[in-house]
Amino acid sequence: MNILAIDPGSTSTKIGVFRDGTLTKGSIEHPRAEMEHFPCVMDQLGYRMDAIRAYLRETGADGVAWDAVVGRGGLIHPVLSGVYLVDEPLIKDLEDGVSGEHAANLGGVLAHAVASGKGVPAYVVDPPVIDEMWPVARLSGMAGIERRSMFHALNQKAVARDVARELGRDYAELNLIVVHMGGGITAGAHRKGLVVDVNNGLNGDGPFSPERTGGLPVVGVLELVERGAFTTGELKGIVARRGGVYSYLNTVDMREVEARVQQGDAEAGLVREAMIYQVAKEIGGLAAALSGAVDGIVLTGGLAFGAAVVEGVRRRVEFIAPVFVRPGEFEIEALVDGALRVISGVEAARRYAGGTDEHRG
Repeated sequence: MNILAIDPGSTSTKIGVFRDGTLTKGSIEHPRAEMEHFPCVMDQLGYRMDAIRAYLRETGADGVAWDAVVGRGGLIHPVLSGVYLVDEPLIKDLEDGVSGEHAANLGGVLAHAVASGKGVPAYVVDPPVIDEMWPVARLSGMAGIERRSMFHALNQKAVARDVARELGRDYAELNLIVVHMGGGITAGAHRKGLVVDVNNGLNGDGPFSPERTGGLPVVGVLELVERGAFTTGELKGIVARRGGVYSYLNTVDMREVEARVQQGDAEAGLVREAMIYQVAKEIGGLAAALSGAVDGIVLTGGLAFGAAVVEGVRRRVEFIAPVFVRPGEFEIEALVDGALRVISGVEAARRYAGGTDEHRG
């Protein structure tokens, strides 16, 4: 079985080559200066395709007979969890960025471009817009504004399945709280295989993170606009890219923050502790959403490599359930695993339904 996995990020394209049971991972780096030449994400398509072809030639994988090509899912209309065949409606919504512009939107388009030349199917797995939320979790407190599901779905689902295997249980039998901690932080309540509540990690919801503000006092934000301190466009940039730790300490690198803490920087220590505190509060809220029936809490993402963050969260929440740590991201593995489930007949590929309410069950 031969599968090619493509995971585009803002300044890199991660590649997975699965051949005869062995997965080899690599990364193509894209200098930020080069990426700035492209006005929008989809303008990068040819550039990234050339880079992928060159990578496959250099690694001796250009002549492989692929059984499938799988890409990271993008910001399409909300969908249920699963593996989706990349077809024209899916490609159109990725190209149009119907739920926002992000490098992930290139995943399915790149996968289809490679696969169509080989006469094999292309798939995306667990896009970030998976929506399995309970109706009660959608209400925000203001009519006309609905809480939206947008999170690190691919990695959250992957580590949840891994913990289920460790426990000797099926993912669909367990109640887990999974927290992805990276540039953004998302925490999801996984109830018997469905993420029934989760914060929107991109648009100002949940804990603050190295790059993002999380939830903010609304009146305070409105007063900033009234005073002309920021335009709405500038505020959106702060919420998604220049908020959180960055807004306090002018860095998104938690290793730098940790070094400052060790040097006695009291402000850095307070900001780090506040982020930990907010993550723990989010976990506590999700435990209540699950009526206290929690089989495990899973910490994952790049920040899970940091002992101070992990132990800070653990000491506040371990009374709820055992804490499992899965540092880093397992997106390439999850993409390959999804394609394998379809090829082997364990799971059927879904067809994208566009902007319907199919995701609401």
